[in-house]
Amino acid sequence: MLKIGVMQTLTVVSAAEFGVYLSETAQGREKVLLPKKYVPAGVSIGENITVFLYRDSEDRMVATTKKPYVTLGEFAVLLVAQQTTIGAFLDWGLDKDLLLPFREQTRDLAVGDRALVRLYEDKSGRLCASMRKVYPLLRTDSPYSPGDEVEGFIYDSSERFGLFVAVDDCYSALIPRREVHGGLRPGDQFHGRVTKVHADGKLDLSPNQQKQFQMDVDAQKIMSVLKEYEGVLPFTDKASPEVIEQHFGMSKAAFKRAVGRLYRQRRIEITRQEIRLVSEQSDK
Repeated sequence: MLKIGVMQTLTVVSAAEFGVYLSETAQGREKVLLPKKYVPAGVSIGENITVFLYRDSEDRMVATTKKPYVTLGEFAVLLVAQQTTIGAFLDWGLDKDLLLPFREQTRDLAVGDRALVRLYEDKSGRLCASMRKVYPLLRTDSPYSPGDEVEGFIYDSSERFGLFVAVDDCYSALIPRREVHGGLRPGDQFHGRVTKVHADGKLDLSPNQQKQFQMDVDAQKIMSVLKEYEGVLPFTDKASPEVIEQHFGMSKAAFKRAVGRLYRQRRIEITRQEIRLVSEQSDK
């Protein structure tokens, strides 16, 4: 069964003037069109292509070789590209922007704003974004310790608790109500320091405007090594401290912080086995 909303590898089963048709196997009955502009040069019937499936403006399932900024069940900070009578449309790296319905918004948005959203499939089978129920998806395995400098995105607020932050756009953190000052509000970028790491891995933060020079240096070192390896590292930020020290001369915590920054800047992508340099051609 073809899966909407995720990257998957499908087989070319037939060709047409306007593209090629893909299926799970060479004999698969369920097919999806990969438009001509996305078909790799020289591809032939029987070859495999990794694609993302979604629905076009006419509600037809269609494939693309572009990788979106977020896939089904995951979350990301996305830019508001348009506001309409049915909701906001977000830039998620594909030709057709992603709908964030009004009912799924937790605050008012304008063009140019950013929002932390998760991708879900609605009852009609269309992919949509939601600002709700994102908190449980945030990671709690950050490399940070008390005193570390961090940056993140303020995505929600609570009169009781304070401001909720996605550190590096992925780690769960809170600016306690007693620490909230300076006009900080949801939608703002945050620079600060870690004041506490809770037993469950969640972070408490305090505003701090110091620059993160070392993280910039470490990120540049990672980019240099990536280029030496022709854009692919055969390991991720879960590699052993010894491997990281051997290749980069830095601690695992420093490596994870720098990798987090590069990932948030969309300069790299991380798979289960490797870290890849994002080429300029793959940027929207």
